[in-house]
Amino acid sequence: MGKHMEVVIAPKGDLAVLAADVIEAQLRRRPGTVLGLATGSSPLGVYRELIRRHREEGLSFSRARGFLLDEYVGLPDDHPQRYRNVIAEEFTAQVDWPDSQVTGPDGLATDLPAACASYERAIEAAGGVDIQLLGIGSDGHIAFNEPGSSLVSRTRIKSLTRQTREDNARFFDDDIDQVPVHCLTQGLGTIGEARHLILLASGAEKAEAVHQLVEGPVSARWPATVMQLHPHVTVLVDEAAAARLELRDYYREIYESKPDWQGL
Repeated sequence: MGKHMEVVIAPKGDLAVLAADVIEAQLRRRPGTVLGLATGSSPLGVYRELIRRHREEGLSFSRARGFLLDEYVGLPDDHPQRYRNVIAEEFTAQVDWPDSQVTGPDGLATDLPAACASYERAIEAAGGVDIQLLGIGSDGHIAFNEPGSSLVSRTRIKSLTRQTREDNARFFDDDIDQVPVHCLTQGLGTIGEARHLILLASGAEKAEAVHQLVEGPVSARWPATVMQLHPHVTVLVDEAAAARLELRDYYREIYESKPDWQGL
């Protein structure tokens, strides 16, 4: 288990399998594993692969705990775009994962700062996150930590940028007025306390963010770069997302020469 950021360049379909391998190994070792769940397109392949392994190979989530990275403020409990419902539909309701063991920040709380503090305590009480799945925005954001976020930030309320709301309008009948203006998000400091971070990125539009993440300076301009300070990070990228990496031949060589026992 190297103390470095490991970069794996592989076809998009293989990335989901590699991430699922890590999660499966952890669950079989420790059924009460705590998983950090991301919404968005990046982890979808991982969720599909885990659902397949549950159905075909008996992989169980019955004792696992799950924590969401973020949640919209003000969406009613039954709104299909509420992230808690998105995660249920895409993943947790399709396996044997009890609803009560998956938690997100409370976007309907009357006292939002108190809800953020209580979310931090809930993660801590569960023993912290074992494996955190992450995607990355083209501007380098992780969760809803946009450029300018403090690298030591905790769970808090954030205003969504106009750009982010426009990007998300496709999920709200293409009507930006339906997209919430605020969200609750784990902070960069919170995310960094998970024991293993697995970030997936594919496509050319992610290439510059991946380049900054792996090879750029640590900076609030590219929030994901805080991951360079973490002891156990796996970056899973396809060829297109890896295109701007200056050391990509080196990353390939290192990965290919790894001893099998080492794992990700």
